[in-house]
Amino acid sequence: MVHQSLGLKAEGQFLLDLRGKFVDNYNHLSDWNPNDSTPCGWKGVNCTNDYNPVVWSLDLSYMNLSGSLSPSIGGLSSLIYLDLSFNRFSQNIPSEIGNCSGLKVLRLNNNQFEGQIPVEVVKLSSLSIFNISNNRISGSFPDKIGDLLSLTQLIAYSNNITGPLPASFGNLKNLIVFRAGQNLISGSLPPEIGGCENLQILGLAQNQLGMEIPREVGMLKYLTDIILWGNQLSGSIPKELSNCKNLVTLALYDNYLVGPIPEELGDLVFLEKLYLYRNLLNGTIPKEIGNLSSAVEIDFSENMLTGVIPTELAKITGLQLLYLFKNELTGVIPDELSTLVNLTRVDLSINNLTGSIPVGFQYLKQLIMLQLFNNLFNGNIPQGLGVYGNLWVVDLSNNYLTGTIPPHLCRNGNLFLLNLRSNNLSGYIPTGIINCKTLAQLYLAGNELIGSFPADLCKLVNLSSIELGQNKFNGPIPPEIGNCHVLKRLHLPDNYFIGELPKEIGKLSELVTFNISSNLLSGTIPAEIFNCTMLQRLDLSQNNFVGALPSEIGGLSQLELLMLSDNQISGIIPLEMGNLSRLTELQMGGNLFSDRIPAEMGSLSSLQIALNLSYNNLSGSIPGELGNLVLLEFLLLNNNHLSGEIPGSLMNLSSLLGCNFSYNDLKGPLPSLPLFLNTCNNCFLGNDGLCGGPFGKCSESPSSSATEGKNARLGKIIAIVAAFVGGVSLILVIMVIYFMRRPVETVAPLQDKSFSSPVSDIYFSPKEGFTFQDLVAATDNFDDRFVIGRGACGAVYRVVLPCGLTIAVHTLSPGILDARLNLDDESTVSHMITVMKIALLCTSTSPFDRPTMREVVWMLIESK
Repeated sequence: MVHQSLGLKAEGQFLLDLRGKFVDNYNHLSDWNPNDSTPCGWKGVNCTNDYNPVVWSLDLSYMNLSGSLSPSIGGLSSLIYLDLSFNRFSQNIPSEIGNCSGLKVLRLNNNQFEGQIPVEVVKLSSLSIFNISNNRISGSFPDKIGDLLSLTQLIAYSNNITGPLPASFGNLKNLIVFRAGQNLISGSLPPEIGGCENLQILGLAQNQLGMEIPREVGMLKYLTDIILWGNQLSGSIPKELSNCKNLVTLALYDNYLVGPIPEELGDLVFLEKLYLYRNLLNGTIPKEIGNLSSAVEIDFSENMLTGVIPTELAKITGLQLLYLFKNELTGVIPDELSTLVNLTRVDLSINNLTGSIPVGFQYLKQLIMLQLFNNLFNGNIPQGLGVYGNLWVVDLSNNYLTGTIPPHLCRNGNLFLLNLRSNNLSGYIPTGIINCKTLAQLYLAGNELIGSFPADLCKLVNLSSIELGQNKFNGPIPPEIGNCHVLKRLHLPDNYFIGELPKEIGKLSELVTFNISSNLLSGTIPAEIFNCTMLQRLDLSQNNFVGALPSEIGGLSQLELLMLSDNQISGIIPLEMGNLSRLTELQMGGNLFSDRIPAEMGSLSSLQIALNLSYNNLSGSIPGELGNLVLLEFLLLNNNHLSGEIPGSLMNLSSLLGCNFSYNDLKGPLPSLPLFLNTCNNCFLGNDGLCGGPFGKCSESPSSSATEGKNARLGKIIAIVAAFVGGVSLILVIMVIYFMRRPVETVAPLQDKSFSSPVSDIYFSPKEGFTFQDLVAATDNFDDRFVIGRGACGAVYRVVLPCGLTIAVHTLSPGILDARLNLDDESTVSHMITVMKIALLCTSTSPFDRPTMREVVWMLIESK
């Protein structure tokens, strides 16, 4: 209970009440003694020096206090200065804070306060500094925030403040600093902000502000910093910003701003940092930007700017950073940029720039970063690059550069990353690169470099990535490779490396990805390589490896991609492969693997991209456990000696996009997976015992003996041939009669038709009757897709047509015969009906009802 006595006794009690809500684990407030007659000597408490002293300041900052702020704070009515910053206070800011009517400084920042800003704060008419940053404050700013007419600093960044900014902000004529970044403030920046006539810092980055930047911001003539990046601002950049003559920093990046960069920005002669990157700006870079005589950093990257790099940029003598990457710039790099002796970072990547790299760049002593990748540069790299500068990152990849690698890139011992891949560079790797102690990443793939693998590279204690693929390196991989202890990435594909893979690779305990594909390596795969238990991607494909695959491969628990295709690896597939639970792609085709497919491979539950075991010597049945690979998209088992039926469990492979079972010894029905039933015949070629899907219906009653099986197969062949002979005969008769009855006309040859369609089998549902046009439609104008056999005189097409009941009674439904025939000729119609009957007899469901070939021929002869 607060004592009702006046003066220090009352204020002392209010302070003790405050302490009662605090958690003071470090006893910072141990001298707050309730027996003292005055609190003026207590830690953090300051009193006035007049005849009636009162508490005017309470500073408890940086004391590791927690707990909450008691409403008793409102009892300290004479308080002018309150600082509770850098503690761990939580819960709400009490509304009683509004009773501290003389408060000028209120610092509650860097705590864990929650809830809204109490509206009673607006009663603090003398408040000059209000800092609540780095808390958990939510809700919106009070509508009457503009009543704080004495406010000079409003700092509220890093909270959860929502809602729009009140229009009353325009009343804060004395406001100098407004920082409220990293919140959830929405709506637009109110045009009333132009009323904050003394504002110098406007910081609202990382909010949800939308719509346009109001032109009224241009009225703030004292502004030095506009920080609005990371919002949803749209519209164009207002040219009125050029009226803010004192601007030092303009950061509008990471928004949705459109239109050109206003040339008026060139009037900001004090501007040091201009960040407009990651927007939707278009048009050219105004030459007036060259008038920014104080500029130190200019970043226009990640926009849609076009045109050339203006030579006027060379007038900005103090420029240190120039980022124009990821635009649509054309033309050359102006040689004049070489005069910018203060340049430290240049990134012009991902444009359409042409020409050569200015020779003058090699003389820039301050240059530490040069990134020009993904352009159209040609010619030689300046050979003196690195002689004078202290280069740290050099990335000139994906261009058309020729000549040799500059020998002095690491002369000053700072080079961290060198990326020259995908150019036309030739010659050897310079000694200066091989001995560069600071080098961590070396990317030289896709050139015409020669020589052997530089063993001394593995003396570089920081080297984590080596990419030398797609070059002309030769010779063996040296055992010194085992000294690259921190190597995480080793890519050497598409070269001419020979000999055996050194077992010392097993010492690379940090290795994550290893690619040695498309070389001339031989010998066995050393079991030591599987000591690299961090491996996620391993590619040994397209070499001459022999022998068995070591069972130790099952220990690569992190492996996601395994490529062993096109070698001469033999023996069984290790059962331990089933332990590779993270594997997403497995390519083992084109080897000499034998025996069965291990059922354990059904445990590769993450396998998604492909399982390729094709072109091996595998035998036995396909394990039903492969049906567990429900994420699998491509299954390739072709060109082996697999036997038995395709397991019905493969119906579970609902993600499958492609498969190939061809050239095995498989038999029986295809599982009723739509991909199997509707896919191209090529996926099952060379398996004479398969049925279902593109192979037609399976036999209804299984044969009980080998003889019955042979007879059934023979009957099926005869039936199919007979059916299609009838169909072909029908077509031939129609064509003969047509050409006998009609004058000779020019007919477009069928050979003009494209036969590239991948469709393998189409079923047309029966209709009440069918016409010649139905035949044409059902075979897509007799496309080769429907051909299932060719003879000396024609082709056999597979087409499903309706039953012949209308025909049986010799009645004609409209359109049943080609309309171009003379249907008034009874003889012609009679012949056509007879041939159609013969054809339909050949399509009877039961083999016993179908005529033999000899009977078909006699019936056609009799029909004349």
